[in-house]
Amino acid sequence: MRARNWIKAACVALAMTAATSADAQLAKDLFGNQPLPAATEARVYGSYSKGCFSGGMAIANDGPNWQAMRPSRNRRWGHPDMVRLVERLSRDATADGWPGLLVGDISQPRGGPMLSGHASHQLGLDADIWFQPMPGRRLSASERENLEFVSMLRDGELTVDDRKWSPAHAGILRRAASYPEVERILVHPGIKKKLCDTVTGDRSWLGKVRPFWGHDSHFHIRIGCPAGSPGCRPQEGIGRGDGCDSSLAWWFTEEPWRPATGPQKPRARDVMRMADLPRECSAVLQAPAPQSEAMVTIGGPGRTIAPGGAPIAANAYAPTPETAIPVPFPRPQP
Repeated sequence: MRARNWIKAACVALAMTAATSADAQLAKDLFGNQPLPAATEARVYGSYSKGCFSGGMAIANDGPNWQAMRPSRNRRWGHPDMVRLVERLSRDATADGWPGLLVGDISQPRGGPMLSGHASHQLGLDADIWFQPMPGRRLSASERENLEFVSMLRDGELTVDDRKWSPAHAGILRRAASYPEVERILVHPGIKKKLCDTVTGDRSWLGKVRPFWGHDSHFHIRIGCPAGSPGCRPQEGIGRGDGCDSSLAWWFTEEPWRPATGPQKPRARDVMRMADLPRECSAVLQAPAPQSEAMVTIGGPGRTIAPGGAPIAANAYAPTPETAIPVPFPRPQP
């Protein structure tokens, strides 16, 4: 009996040690190395900058009205509601003079913190859309990996370059904001000001368009917590008004662009451990994957063929350029 109790105690101790070890691991290393989603019910756990999701779907690399950019990052996954919204926007925006979307990052297959780039995009409820429309001809896989971003701003300034801006840009932002599930659209403060200065008629949708650092070459769509995900932590409401007030004027002062002083703080994604995430995220990592990527891809087979004929391997470790804009702390909520 004593031997049996000793063995049981040893097993419990080993399990506790393993759990402690897993909790201490960097979450970005575990989530960034997942090639496929968790083949379970679609659910979201945690907050936009600290969480994960299961039951993810991918948007195809090539769709009727879109192309996915930087395919090697393997970040075209999201909650089904988000992926379907991007597909819908790609169709609806043709009426606004937008021939097709260049789709940037959505999320990793199971969400979580990324090895580089975004602080958010962890719940599969965020998506980046380039301000460049899809060209008349299909971009090659190499072009989609290397095509440079085009800023909508004047060089060295905070205001929009009118040579690059068109009514179609305002049209697609209005279209995205019209969807009830969209809670926020992040753009550069200069783009927000352009909208405030030029939009006429119904301006109620402008309240969803929020100024934030970066976002001069793409806009960031964020939807709210989906049904069936009680573990999802929503953001505070955006309040009333169009946002064309003193809160926007602040962005055109020195304060938002003043470099932070003192020791550089580590980025949250670089220190976030599994113990910091909702406990459900461990189960999301351990859940089985679908039999194939094609089974969980909207709009196509879900892979890009390189000029030589071989599929491009998806790699969430592909680098994301870091922004050169000094960001002070604390950061305001977008």
